[in-house]
Amino acid sequence: MITLINIGFGNIASASRIVSIVSPESQPIKRLIKIAREQNKLIDATYGRRTRAVIVMDSDHVILSSVQPETVSQRLIYQDEVTDES
Repeated sequence: MITLINIGFGNIASASRIVSIVSPESQPIKRLIKIAREQNKLIDATYGRRTRAVIVMDSDHVILSSVQPETVSQRLIYQDEVTDES
């Protein structure tokens, strides 16, 4: 079963393919975003708003989200709990 997680503004990502959820402020993450953009593996789901979370996928895609990293991780944890109960 594919588990999807809301990453803001109605956008969803596959929860099982998320490697990490990080804040975009550090220089290594900014470099990661730049490299993903150059390789056409950057997905901007911010709708023009400020990037607050960077989601790294197992396919080397990088997703930018305007939702706080803590919020995305809480949704991921909640989704895991709901899946475990079913």
